[in-house]
Amino acid sequence: MYEQVPRTVKVVDASTLVDLDGEARSRGFNRHHGPGWLTTHADMSAQHYLYPFMVHRAGHRPEFSPHWRCMLLLHMQDGQEVFSLLDIWPPTFMQIPESLTIQAKTELARRLEGERLPT
Repeated sequence: MYEQVPRTVKVVDASTLVDLDGEARSRGFNRHHGPGWLTTHADMSAQHYLYPFMVHRAGHRPEFSPHWRCMLLLHMQDGQEVFSLLDIWPPTFMQIPESLTIQAKTELARRLEGERLPT
């Protein structure tokens, strides 16, 4: 059912992003930011963007495999935009509402795929 990533970009607020990061840690996913890192460094008043780009398998946690690795456009407290990665459980990702226009999704996907954003 989750063998292909959806071709979409979703926007999340910082609180949701912190929850997604915590879920990644609790499920034993490889890509997360560690406890407290996002609340210390991310702009908690900004919107952040998730773009699933690959199916990832975790042999050590077959009950949570496969899951999706997402590119993340993260807004930092200092105003900088950075590229990061976050692994997300597919049912959780699907619960995030679609709120961006097709044009906005296309632009964000292009930025994440091709722009050399700092990491």
